[in-house]
Amino acid sequence: MDTNALAASLAVDYPMLNIFWTMLELFLWILWFFLLFKIITDIFRSHDLSGWGKAGWLVLVIILPLIGILAYLIARGQGMGKRDVEQAQKADEAVRAYIRDAAGNAPGDGGGSGSHVEDLAKLADLKERGVISDEEYQKAKDKLLA
Repeated sequence: MDTNALAASLAVDYPMLNIFWTMLELFLWILWFFLLFKIITDIFRSHDLSGWGKAGWLVLVIILPLIGILAYLIARGQGMGKRDVEQAQKADEAVRAYIRDAAGNAPGDGGGSGSHVEDLAKLADLKERGVISDEEYQKAKDKLLA
């Protein structure tokens, strides 16, 4: 049998609706695994469950996945959303704290030496008012940026 005839016979044996159905099943299977992993991570992330509670939910979700996941979503779905929001807020605050620290203007510095940006702005102001020369400005700027 030649390859064109083989391809034609495969196309006839597997119509377009079956292709759509197979793609839908694949999508739902991937979605199911995503939900399973999301719930397993939420079980371990939950601080209000005891060790035995976590073990029980984990066994239920792994041994009887359909019943376990649906029961977990019904019983603890609202708390799962709250834990997601709390984790996102903690991550956002950590990023903001890192940015403040990297910029050098963390709250509670008490004015200190200020950030490089503020120092450069002060130098530019002094240069514009004619208090320092261009050479002095360039030396001070190089010193700040070094």
